[in-house]
Amino acid sequence: MRHLLTCCLSLALLAACQRETPQAQPASPTGQAQPETGAPAPAAPTELKDVIERDPRYVIGISYPKGIDKYPGLAAELRQYADAARNELKQALDGLGGEKPSAPYDLTLAFNTLQETPQVVAVGADGSSYTGGAHGNPLVARFVWLPQQNKALRIGELVTGKNGFRDLSGYVREQLHAALSQRIDADEVAPAERAEMMKSALKMIDEGSTPEADNFAQFEPVLAPDGKLSGLRFVFPPYQVGPYSDGVQTVEVPASVLLPHVAPEYRGLFAAAPAAAPAQLPAQVPGS
Repeated sequence: MRHLLTCCLSLALLAACQRETPQAQPASPTGQAQPETGAPAPAAPTELKDVIERDPRYVIGISYPKGIDKYPGLAAELRQYADAARNELKQALDGLGGEKPSAPYDLTLAFNTLQETPQVVAVGADGSSYTGGAHGNPLVARFVWLPQQNKALRIGELVTGKNGFRDLSGYVREQLHAALSQRIDADEVAPAERAEMMKSALKMIDEGSTPEADNFAQFEPVLAPDGKLSGLRFVFPPYQVGPYSDGVQTVEVPASVLLPHVAPEYRGLFAAAPAAAPAQLPAQVPGS
């Protein structure tokens, strides 16, 4: 009987200890304990509103595409770009020390949706910022977003390998050289003048298309009929590969040129391309 009472008492004490001791949190797949409370709430979406500001010294107009707020990360990038352009104009005004400029400073910036599929969303930013001088400074940017991965597609992550940008640069230069030659031939200039124009223009092309990621940071997806990418259209603002008068220049690079150098995690975005597509000359948008 004494042993039976001792066992019962021990069991009662053990049960009481278990009730008072906090239960350990289950471990996560990485081996770390899960927090006692739920995960932090996601950041509030970036609300994009068109901007119109008028002042005797400046005018600002910024417009966003409707519905792009449903991609909060992309919306944040657009807002950041617009804010940076706006701040640069305000800093230029501050540099006047309160004086009124001879002509009002001006910022015009329009964001437009270029592509929108479940796999990829692309937005273009085009405009200009005038802070004195003969004409405004062009504003040209492209934003490519991967909704399923909730991240931006950067050229430095897309193109890999030591020969990736070398081959990309070579293809782009070939197209820009061909387009330049056609433009100059259309002007019917004298041979000596043509040679001088070619020399100067080729130098700008080669300097603005060296095999570095920054030179190819602005691009647009080109969609195949199945919704995958048949290639990328690289966008070069005025002054990068030509004078202001040449405007924005673009070169479309087919998937067959890109795929050997595309990082494995992004190859599924592209349509299969067994052979290089016929070369297309760069399109141009005349300078304003």
